[in-house]
Amino acid sequence: MFNCLVVDDEPIARDIILNYCSHLPQLRVLGSCGNVFEAKEILLQHPIDILFLDVHMPVLDGIAFLRTLKNKPQVIFTTAYKEYAVDAFELSACDYLVKPYSLERFIMAVDKATENRKAAGNEVNENRNTTPTDYFFIKADGKIYKLLYNQILLAEAKGNYTRIVCADQTLLPNMSFSSFESLLPPDLFIRVHRSFIINKSKIDHIEGNMVEIQQTQIPIGMNYKEPFLKALGI
Repeated sequence: MFNCLVVDDEPIARDIILNYCSHLPQLRVLGSCGNVFEAKEILLQHPIDILFLDVHMPVLDGIAFLRTLKNKPQVIFTTAYKEYAVDAFELSACDYLVKPYSLERFIMAVDKATENRKAAGNEVNENRNTTPTDYFFIKADGKIYKLLYNQILLAEAKGNYTRIVCADQTLLPNMSFSSFESLLPPDLFIRVHRSFIINKSKIDHIEGNMVEIQQTQIPIGMNYKEPFLKALGI
């Protein structure tokens, strides 16, 4: 498993990368940031293998930010500007994707990054010596909650909020749906609708275009049904 970080000041651009990452089970997105200062905090707290980095961003651009990093992950630039490619590769960037780029091109860049990471002997996976965490912290209603992944049944998009339904409580943190999704391990959770993410281990049954979890019915979106069933091995 490779830990990833997405840094782009455009929400749509971040969502595209997150969607592309969801198709690659070897990737675990640990954060989605709108500026390099948020990214810096995550890099200080977590080991990041692959950094998806935009060039043009407020205050400090991606090229300048990369120069500040001492221990650089594999960096894949994602930008609308071709003219910075030379600067990027001089800083040992792994790849340089010019928007709009296809899923196929994205996968090629990721394959290159993961191969480089393996060659360097820094592959991060569930068999490493350190014990992977099975929880995370989230702020809601003026409190900070510790959530075990196994407690979460489903999550629903609610405007600028995300409704998190657990076995014993429901939380409504002021967090975008895509940001919350980036906190979840993709081997345990899957999006079944543009507004719903579910814990695969909590599924009771599936009937037609509905999945039921503890007497709650969740719709399965037309564009999500095939990858959902494939993820279940059906």
